[in-house]
Amino acid sequence: MSDAVIEGEAEPPQPGHGAHQPDGNILKLAVGALGVVFGDIGTSPLYALRDTFAGHHPLPLDELHVYGIISLMFWSMMIIVTLKYVFIIMRADNKGEGGSLALLALINMNVGQRRWSAGIVLLGVFATALFYGDSMITPAVSVLSAIEGVAVYSPGMGPLVVPLVVGIIIVLFFIQQRGTARVAALFGPMMTLYLATIAILGIMSIAAMPSVIGALSPHYAVVMFLADPLRGFLAMGAAVLAVTGVEALYADMGHFGRPPIRLSWVALVLPALVLNYLGQASLLMRVPAALESPFYFLAPQWFQWPLLLIASMAAVIAAQAVITGAFSVTQQAIQLGFIPRMSIKHTSKAMGQIYIPAVNWALMIAVLLLVVVFQRSSNLTAAYGIAVTGAMLIDNFLIAVVLFAMWKWKWWQAAPLLLLFFVLDVAYLSANLTKIPDGGWIPLLIGLFIFILLTTWAKGRALMRQNMAEASIPIEVFAKSAHNSAARVPGTAIFMASSNTGVPSALLHNIKHNKVLHERVIILTVEIEDVPTLNGSERWEVVDLSEGFYRLTLHFGFLEETNVPAALAKVDMCGEPFDMMKTSFFLSRQTLLSSKNPGMAIWREKLFAWMMRNAAAPMDFFRLPTNRVVELGSQLEI
Repeated sequence: MSDAVIEGEAEPPQPGHGAHQPDGNILKLAVGALGVVFGDIGTSPLYALRDTFAGHHPLPLDELHVYGIISLMFWSMMIIVTLKYVFIIMRADNKGEGGSLALLALINMNVGQRRWSAGIVLLGVFATALFYGDSMITPAVSVLSAIEGVAVYSPGMGPLVVPLVVGIIIVLFFIQQRGTARVAALFGPMMTLYLATIAILGIMSIAAMPSVIGALSPHYAVVMFLADPLRGFLAMGAAVLAVTGVEALYADMGHFGRPPIRLSWVALVLPALVLNYLGQASLLMRVPAALESPFYFLAPQWFQWPLLLIASMAAVIAAQAVITGAFSVTQQAIQLGFIPRMSIKHTSKAMGQIYIPAVNWALMIAVLLLVVVFQRSSNLTAAYGIAVTGAMLIDNFLIAVVLFAMWKWKWWQAAPLLLLFFVLDVAYLSANLTKIPDGGWIPLLIGLFIFILLTTWAKGRALMRQNMAEASIPIEVFAKSAHNSAARVPGTAIFMASSNTGVPSALLHNIKHNKVLHERVIILTVEIEDVPTLNGSERWEVVDLSEGFYRLTLHFGFLEETNVPAALAKVDMCGEPFDMMKTSFFLSRQTLLSSKNPGMAIWREKLFAWMMRNAAAPMDFFRLPTNRVVELGSQLEI
């Protein structure tokens, strides 16, 4: 096996400092959060209660089970969403940023290497892999469940549902490359309208049967499980749909901040969801035939088509939020060293407004396949939930590390909370595992495949760096000897190095073949820190090696664009300022060779080589001027 590899990739994260806080009025940010953070969980009423009573493990439509499920959904939202995520996990922010990868970086920066560190990293990576499975299912189930209202109100239009959904999804993914900044400004007000609408419809239905409010009592859930434990357990697989999208509360924290997200959840989203679920329960108790779509049948006849339009807009917003989340997670994973370089395009000056073509088209194909194969949202929800509950369970392990190792909680303070979270999440995951034969295998297969990709890339990079370090020589020794053995020519040569020790192989080969050195030689390493953004003063550090040699390290946060020329323009300690027209960038292109004692299984080495071949060119990733780049080849065993 032999494949070309470019030396000069970004260093994996190192402990650093930085801060990112969203600017703006808290009320304005809270409205903005409605359109990004709560799209997924906000559209759950479209299908959650219906699938509990008409899904793959249907419950009898009687007071025992209706009240029991409403109680279960309500207390799941209170414990999992409100207590666990909004008031505990969101406190574990990495300079304002959230998400599994940001939390991993935070733990790594504060805890360091422990015996259990490798296991925690693998869990965090698997949670990220499961997120990709969820990001494929969410757009399909959200848009399908909304557009199915066409068939509810006009059964003759049923055959148009799938073509309409396919058309909406294609348009949605095609507009990503143009950016969504202008449209996104409307997302918050649209979701506000949607949530207010479903709350009012819920209140109208509750008024016809006020006693349904009693279903919020936790004893109804207990009574249901005692009276019908098997079906109650199986129904948890559908009831968990009421909390899908909870990861977005944490992952999107950096865009809006903790207080606005908390305000949105407590003041509007939670009350609207509870009122709508109670309204649907009241309707089902009074009109069992409404089980076909209790969400849409809440509306009076004159408001049915307006509700369809409002719900469809909310579903598109939910899908857009997941797509944007997939772009952001991919960018973090690239910067943290778990995914190969990809072409990342910034669609606006706003932070986080990015577009990744490879992710966009892969997601579009996956979503379209899911829609065409499953046809109905009730079929697709069988595949929904496993990825969500798996990620929620993994978050418990991560937050346990934070509570004990970082926040230094006493065991008697943390244990009751962790026990509550683990019991609930294990129960939900176990119930969802019963969906595996009905489609639950899809997110698991996707998650396993992506997990293999992420870990193979990280392991391959580590082996490559290790072997390169073993063969390198000290730069100080090289600078003194090379100064007298090669002719000096005008200009600046920047040799990209993946490590800030030793001599890049490109520099060695330049001396060997060209026998010249530029007047100024810069050994440049790009390091990605464990923080989302950095201040200007933390961007670079320089070591003067004498004889015109400098070692320069540029630092970037894991949410920042690695624009090397822009960063170089601000460096003022390497002699004269950098002029791109007088500067050449030298990259080393290594050819990977299988060693007699491979560091990975042969199939993983081949997979790593394939990922290397398909990685974006370093010129694009580092924003280097393509007409100023020189590549020199060498061989490397892994």
